[in-house]
Amino acid sequence: MAGHSKWANIKHRKGRVDASRAKLFTKLSREIIVASKEGGPDPAQNPRLRIAVQKAKDGNMPNDRISKNIEKATGKGKDAEQIFESQYEGYGPDGTGFIVNTLTENKNRTISALRSTFTKSGGNLAESGSVSWQFEEKGLILLDTKETDEENLALDAIDMGAEDVNVSESTLEVISNISDLEKLKSNLENKENKINSYEIAMIPKSSLLLDHQKSIKILKLLDILNDLDDVQKVFTNADFEESALTEYAESLS
Repeated sequence: MAGHSKWANIKHRKGRVDASRAKLFTKLSREIIVASKEGGPDPAQNPRLRIAVQKAKDGNMPNDRISKNIEKATGKGKDAEQIFESQYEGYGPDGTGFIVNTLTENKNRTISALRSTFTKSGGNLAESGSVSWQFEEKGLILLDTKETDEENLALDAIDMGAEDVNVSESTLEVISNISDLEKLKSNLENKENKINSYEIAMIPKSSLLLDHQKSIKILKLLDILNDLDDVQKVFTNADFEESALTEYAESLS
């Protein structure tokens, strides 16, 4: 399982969210607004907006706030704001690669925060293209397998069109073409499988396996980056020792 997925799985199992509901709602709202502007205000016709709305509901955002965010994007709401969508690349300690997706109304603030975070970690903000070539954009579904036969579920997912599957700690990672993501999710749900999350993700073509100490260092960096106000998603080509994942998960309890 990719490092990003393992880290996301830890946060899901421990019920970890952003530092405050206000920060979480701000990030979810920005995604809804940008998705609505990009593909239109109807979730039925806009896959990105469907995912954004579902994540907002999972985060307990009230329906009226979801509607207001969609209205902002269509110019019907008050306080319309310009939000810039950007993707940044960086190197962390030990040659680990990172891709950071951001939504912000202030690019200078975002770049400054990212540069500072990477520098303090012993890495650096990198030029566009220097890291992204190591990744592919794919659909990603994380399934809870605690009450399911993992092997049978993995075979079912492949039969339904998944490109690849990986198992780790009561979770099945299912990777698909972006165009197949929602159909695959629907088919898995129809078989009463529990889906922890689904998204469009940057999947590394190959991973860099880290030892215990280095794994802890990168897991902390992932959290710091994710907690920045303007950061929506963080992906890495790092992979982690199971002992480090267990220790880090316990530290979040």
